[in-house]
Amino acid sequence: MEWNFATAEQLVAAMRAGEVSSVELTDEAIDRIERDDEEINAICVPDFDRARAAAHDADKARARGEDRPLLGVPVTVKECYNVAGLPTTWGMPAYRDHVPAEDAVQVARVKAAGAVVLGKTNVPLGLQDLQSFNEIYGTTGNLWDHDRTPGGSSGGSAAALAAGFGALSLGTDIAGSLRTPAHFCGVYAHKPTLGLAASRGMVPPSEPALPVELDLAVVGPMARSARDLTLLLDVMAGPDPLTSGKAYRLTLPPARHERLSDFRVLVLDEHPFLPTGSAVRAGVQRVADALTDGGARVERHSSLLPDLAEAATLYTQLLFSGSVARFPVEAREQLQARAARLSADDRSLDAARLRGMVLSHSDWLETHHRRELHRHGWRRFFAEFDAVVCPITPTPAFPHDHHPDLLERRIDIDGTEHPFFDQLVWAGLATMPGLPATAVPTGLSTDGLPVGVQLIGPMFEDRTPLRLAELLEQAMGGFQAPR
Repeated sequence: MEWNFATAEQLVAAMRAGEVSSVELTDEAIDRIERDDEEINAICVPDFDRARAAAHDADKARARGEDRPLLGVPVTVKECYNVAGLPTTWGMPAYRDHVPAEDAVQVARVKAAGAVVLGKTNVPLGLQDLQSFNEIYGTTGNLWDHDRTPGGSSGGSAAALAAGFGALSLGTDIAGSLRTPAHFCGVYAHKPTLGLAASRGMVPPSEPALPVELDLAVVGPMARSARDLTLLLDVMAGPDPLTSGKAYRLTLPPARHERLSDFRVLVLDEHPFLPTGSAVRAGVQRVADALTDGGARVERHSSLLPDLAEAATLYTQLLFSGSVARFPVEAREQLQARAARLSADDRSLDAARLRGMVLSHSDWLETHHRRELHRHGWRRFFAEFDAVVCPITPTPAFPHDHHPDLLERRIDIDGTEHPFFDQLVWAGLATMPGLPATAVPTGLSTDGLPVGVQLIGPMFEDRTPLRLAELLEQAMGGFQAPR
């Protein structure tokens, strides 16, 4: 039997039953990478010798009676995570020789759970793109159409999963970086509640690997099934032992419901700042139909929903405030001069980006206060609903676009061009308040491209959208291997 597209859960069961060994699974995965990855370019830093050694150790541990959650399962890790002995560059040429001596906390956790790390997956320069290409490692392609991107910044991880290179992958997300690649490649991903999973060691190579509380960014799991997301999240969840004083696991509340018929869901496919393309609207509708057929309560409008336009503006300002925080003084002065020329009536996302880049500390605090009001609004919303179904981006995977100025790029939505960064508004809906969101595949577009949606859930109730993802997978199918 070929195991490359089996889920992690299936692999663990097969190893427990003695049907296959970790060495066999690892060798099969490595053979597949060596055969297919030259064209895809998902695995930018292979670690095959150590993977084979770890697989041998896993088999010996199982023979001794050990049974850890990921024992013997081949996995990949996004390049931005520190892995002792491997380069961590974030795609930045100046750091091509940067080799950390210590694993990131999440890499240490998956290894402690028994996983076999095959290598690291490709990213964009500085993780700041919805694509995955850089001068060091080149461009990662989309298996469904090699002229299109697999997404970013966890595009290498999504492409690896779609290609059968390991059963799980570690990714990150601040602007849809888990969810967009999952959507573009037809796999699953989960953006955890902000602060749920420790991020130490997922750090730019110019920075020390210290425990930090990130404002928007999270680390999270990627997989080919919804149940595998939960399996990996259970390994990842929990605070940093350096800040908590001890190593312990958070106890997340159970999913609110076990049956599709008990869920109360708001379905959205329209945003005030830009249209949703027909392929993605169709994907949202397929999920809405599956929910209705399963007996769920499905609504299309709610007065409890926080204002989408203000949410997008707040997210844009917070995101771009952080992205330019360490710009040189001269660059900030230029941005301030441009921002001063904006009309007070300009409420576009372009204006929000520019204003965000020059937020003073007092302005940032006011923006953060407005975010807290949104968080309160979401608490009221989730007293009446269990989840939101909405797009991740307005289109399926778009053609590779390596224009160096991202602010000059455009995204084509059903024949009409829009600013490239405007497509972040849907990802930001969950990111700005720190809510959990699960990306699930919904099938293919008429052009044969994967289409996904996200299931947004209540803060620290990650198991609710994850369970809904499982139920939808049972109702409408899930991952499809690219032809």
